[in-house]
Amino acid sequence: MSRKSRFRRGLAAAAVAAAGAAALTVAAAPAQAATCNGYVGLTFDDGPSGNTPALLNALRQNGLRATMFNEGQYAAAYPAQVAAQVSAGMWVGNHTYTHPHLTQLSQAQVDSEISRTQQAIANAGGGTPRLFRPPYGETNSTVQSVAARYGLTQIIWDVDSQDWNGASTDAIVQANARLTNGQIILMHDWPANTVAAIPRIAQTLASKGLCAGMISPQTGRAVAPG
Repeated sequence: MSRKSRFRRGLAAAAVAAAGAAALTVAAAPAQAATCNGYVGLTFDDGPSGNTPALLNALRQNGLRATMFNEGQYAAAYPAQVAAQVSAGMWVGNHTYTHPHLTQLSQAQVDSEISRTQQAIANAGGGTPRLFRPPYGETNSTVQSVAARYGLTQIIWDVDSQDWNGASTDAIVQANARLTNGQIILMHDWPANTVAAIPRIAQTLASKGLCAGMISPQTGRAVAPG
């Protein structure tokens, strides 16, 4: 057999092997998807910050995706971290520019808080957010109408991890254990206990057949990533 013939036969064998591997990969995908009996929305407010890289590393290492509700002032200050959130597979939402009590502001002030954040996130490479979380969960008809003007769906939460209030790592894990299909939990970008809880959060969700999903702009509920 000539060297050229052996080379061609080697190529053919490699192609068959690659096709077989691809078939195995395709066959494995539905089995993995079948382990998701529901989806929950993990959300982290108040970033990006100097803590963002550690949070993103923990999420990626544990196969979790989340929605990061960024403040505009920090998106402007840490644009590379906004881009890193997107690169890590996270979704980016609007959490106002300076984290004020929106219900105490005029319509023009609310508009400024939301519009400047949309621009800051876009400038940092985070795309145009479609989800909006009002600080402290405080909202009214004015806030909702301004958010809607920018194509934003308001997202509150079903479970509060209390990580902002000094909750322990155990308490943060237990809060995540209360989640059911479609629900959303409030966490934050900056607490060390939250980062420490990530591996156990992943284990807890997996034990319940729940996967970390995206938040639907249509329904405001957690759904399979699209």
